[in-house]
Amino acid sequence: MTLAIVLAAGSPAASLPTGSAGTSTGTGESLADRLVAQWHRAGVSEVRVAADLDELADLAGAANGPVVVSGADLVAHTAVLRHLVTSPVGPTVALVLTDPPTGGRTAVREERGQVVDAGPPERLDGEATGIFGGAVRVGRDDLPALVAAARAAAPGATGPAVDRAFAGLTGQGALVFAHRVRLLVAHRVDDAAGLAGAEAAVAAVDEDRAELRLSVKEKDDFFTTYFVSTWSPYVTKATARLGLSPTAVTMVSVVFAVAAAALFATGGRPALVAGAVLLYLGFVLDCVDGQLARYTRNFSAWGGWLDTMADRAKEYLVYAGLGLGATQAGFRYGWALAIAAMTLQTVRHMTDAWYGVLHDEAARRPKNVGGGGAGGIGDRLNAASNRVQADSGSVSYWLKRTVVFPIGERWALIALAAALFDQRVALIAALTWGVLAFAYTGALRTLRARWMWVPVLDTVDATLHRDDGPLAARFPVARHPGPLALAMLATSVVVVMLLPVLRYGELWPTWVLLLGLAGLLVAAAGAGAAHNGPLDWLVPAALRAAEYLFAIAVGVIGGAPAWLIFGYVFVLTLHHYDLVARLEKRQPAPPLHAATLGWEGRSALLALVAIAGFASIGLATLGIYLLVLFVASVVLAWFVRPARAVRVPAVPAGTGGRATG
Repeated sequence: MTLAIVLAAGSPAASLPTGSAGTSTGTGESLADRLVAQWHRAGVSEVRVAADLDELADLAGAANGPVVVSGADLVAHTAVLRHLVTSPVGPTVALVLTDPPTGGRTAVREERGQVVDAGPPERLDGEATGIFGGAVRVGRDDLPALVAAARAAAPGATGPAVDRAFAGLTGQGALVFAHRVRLLVAHRVDDAAGLAGAEAAVAAVDEDRAELRLSVKEKDDFFTTYFVSTWSPYVTKATARLGLSPTAVTMVSVVFAVAAAALFATGGRPALVAGAVLLYLGFVLDCVDGQLARYTRNFSAWGGWLDTMADRAKEYLVYAGLGLGATQAGFRYGWALAIAAMTLQTVRHMTDAWYGVLHDEAARRPKNVGGGGAGGIGDRLNAASNRVQADSGSVSYWLKRTVVFPIGERWALIALAAALFDQRVALIAALTWGVLAFAYTGALRTLRARWMWVPVLDTVDATLHRDDGPLAARFPVARHPGPLALAMLATSVVVVMLLPVLRYGELWPTWVLLLGLAGLLVAAAGAGAAHNGPLDWLVPAALRAAEYLFAIAVGVIGGAPAWLIFGYVFVLTLHHYDLVARLEKRQPAPPLHAATLGWEGRSALLALVAIAGFASIGLATLGIYLLVLFVASVVLAWFVRPARAVRVPAVPAGTGGRATG
């Protein structure tokens, strides 16, 4: 249940009579009355009018759900208000406009979609990126900060009361996301002339057509922008008319990807071409599910989680189809290429997720915290990256977005390579570009991370996101050389062990697994250490790489079939992507997480089983066990006792760090 509070204090335009420019329910009603009616049409369950900040504090303090606070000088399409109410980016979201900062209105500075500063334009010293749009949705956990801000606002101060409340809310440390207006119209007005102009601008825009165009992401990758989004809105409109849900579209896209994988496994030119076409159409539907959610404002935590998991499952099933097809065509290492592609992509995604978390937190902190030093190489790289991002549509902009090998380009490359050549070429092409992209992004992010210097893992549950088990908890803590060095050492040991394993296979003695396990468990000594180094955001990815490579070594030494090794690693990726999805939404651990044994427990169990001569049985049994746990956790988390997202407490600037890609 969402409550909207219209706060007219300090807004001389609140009592102005409105015209009939497309948003009014009747000519001549006051602007404040029209806003009340618009909030109702935007889906708010209850609307109240507050006379002053004290009444706002009373109403917000008694609320038991999200609260929308609005000034009475806002002229906008009802869709703008509905988008704010339903925005999925975070619990607390503010409308941000490009209007000039007049009438005592609050200026804001944004970075990576967050409002990182708010106040008078002169205090922001030319760094303002917009003005507060006079409306903010405040999540339930941030309501105490809103109440405190309203109580603390100076009663005799000039300017709209809603601006003073918003500036106080950001000053309380609340994490506020910015909602920008595109294609639709929203303006704050001071007088009758401004009101008339804003109403005319609102009337000039077809609201439904604009909403359909808004369903497409503002900035997407090259292939998606020019080969999908040019026509996918028509599919989105059709699915909306058919009454399909975004989840239903997601499931249809899964069917297309599974069919493509089956055709790739079958082989033969007609099957490869048909598989490529289905893969492309499945990717179109993968875009349409998000567009449909935005167009119909049908967002859900379950839908977002399912979309994340389905994307990876589809991609890896396609790798499996390519690997099987290449093997059946006589290529000995078809499954090996598929396993390598899946492992590489998963480790890449782990670094993407954690770097995004790092970057989001760095955006909220004073620059150069921790001694990065203005003018350093990381600072210069960050500034250059921001300039390229701002120059959307330029060659450098598209190169930057394409070189990182995003999902659209991956699916396009796989489809074209499979259709024109064969499964082996498709896998090799994906692996080659993936390795180059990983090297490029890894090098740049490492340099930029030293500039940001934010101890991310100190402000989240490091044990959960390292995926530590009970064995790691009992290891003596090694504070030096640090958790990243220990994780990288463990990965290096496994790589050195894996190289002769790949050469000699089953001829390599199984007892060497004990040496490899001992090296792997070195990383467990960092479980209890502080993860506050500038590069410790790489620890989860390093641990994923170490566990996957060790499992591959177990399978090869133990003579397990390649498809079984692929299946086991695939199940592990589902478990780890679930953790990443929970990290991005700040959700607690899965219900049965403790039963997954941790990366070190699973690795030790596999090593012992392989030494006993039952590697295949161990991989199959443990894989089925983990898959059953995963399915049971999904049922418990989303259907039996859905877990509420937990908000990470705001971290005072300069004290340490917090959490996307």
